[in-house]
Amino acid sequence: MTSSAAARGHEVRQRLLTAAVELIPERGWTAVSTRILAERAGVTPSVVHYHFPSLSALLNEAVVGLMRRALAELDALLDTARTPVDAVDAILASVDQYTGADPTSLLTVEAYLAATRDERLREQIGDVVEVFQQRFGRWLGERGVPAPDETAAVLVAAVDGLLLHRGLGTGPDAGPVVTVLRRLVSESTAKEEHGCE
Repeated sequence: MTSSAAARGHEVRQRLLTAAVELIPERGWTAVSTRILAERAGVTPSVVHYHFPSLSALLNEAVVGLMRRALAELDALLDTARTPVDAVDAILASVDQYTGADPTSLLTVEAYLAATRDERLREQIGDVVEVFQQRFGRWLGERGVPAPDETAAVLVAAVDGLLLHRGLGTGPDAGPVVTVLRRLVSESTAKEEHGCE
């Protein structure tokens, strides 16, 4: 009986998190209320506060969970890439699905804006990005890319910036971006191999 209640509780939590991920891009972070969220999830508003200490805690968990999953997918790409250039190609190919107007892009923009006002959310998003950057930096270092941690930070920031600019309708075509970012990892590797500064 207890495991059945736990399973139902888990299922309700997941419905609430899913509803948050749907509503944030539709309405905007600040327009998601407990009532609207509960209605979307098919529960009463009191259930929201039973499962989460606050509405902001629920929204934060939903967004950070989505970001973790997205970066885990990028992390998995590193396991299949043979070279730094392959990794750049794979990462940029994986973000082609994000137009800037799709729900995930809008959710990310909303989360970044909310993080400017919510220190806990800012820390959580920062931790997710930092974990991926560190893993990417180690991966680049193992393949001879000089200043691998800094290079990983620049590559991650460039991809992030590309996605944010797409939302403004000003993002460059992927072709030139791929060329520039490939050059970043291939020239630095070539310089190291030839002992150049």
